[in-house]
Amino acid sequence: MSYYTSLTGLKNASQELNVISNNLANAETTGFKKSNINFSDIVGASSYTNAKTQVGLGSLVQSIDQDFTTGSAKETGSALDLMVNGNGFFTVVAPSTGQVLYTRNGNFTTDGSGNITDSSGNNVQIMAYDAASGTYATTTSNGVLPTTNAAGAKYTGVQVKDDGSIIAAYADGSTTTVGKVALASFVSPTGLKEMGSQQWEVTGLSGPATYGVPSSGGNGSILSGTLEQSNVDTATEMVGLITAQRYFQANAKAIDANTQISDSVINLRS
Repeated sequence: MSYYTSLTGLKNASQELNVISNNLANAETTGFKKSNINFSDIVGASSYTNAKTQVGLGSLVQSIDQDFTTGSAKETGSALDLMVNGNGFFTVVAPSTGQVLYTRNGNFTTDGSGNITDSSGNNVQIMAYDAASGTYATTTSNGVLPTTNAAGAKYTGVQVKDDGSIIAAYADGSTTTVGKVALASFVSPTGLKEMGSQQWEVTGLSGPATYGVPSSGGNGSILSGTLEQSNVDTATEMVGLITAQRYFQANAKAIDANTQISDSVINLRS
């Protein structure tokens, strides 16, 4: 039994090393969120078990949780490089499938038609501005910077304010408010499913997305010309790596000791 108890520890140590290795590999990945591993003990008992002589049966991985604390800021100078300074996720939609994804990586740009997109070509979602009523929409839509204004002047640049307002500028000196960056929030963001490329998908554990605008309803503000870096602390991860290695080695030695004891018992019986 002790052999299998140590084996569970060996498997858990290997899993912890995998988690830490993934964190370290993404220490420089924009918008990456590190993961933390949690263990739980295994106990085999019944109502007839003597609590004073009860022995555990090892451990297992209880959960691998994502840490959504805000990473450090890196200035880039590009107006469409955006960072959420606080709570909230950018929302992007895949144009070919309509799949809705959430991200903290605000490395955005525009295509030839003026669509605001991420590096994968997904459409960034905004709350569009209605010039006639002077109000913002309450539902999301694709962010588009018109390539010309009503007078036919060409688009020359864009400004994004800390409240998420997107303002396009034109060659004749005029400006047009396009909308505000849409931010999504969740009851339990740790329940989001990782999809790769610093993107997440909603699940039953996370709850549905609630949309709002920056600097409102608990959402963070927007930093333009800035990207959020990974929240991985390299020094902390290296300490964790050493601890996990010792954990692995200790369980490996325990298995080796159990094997030697078992061999000795077999030799004595023979």
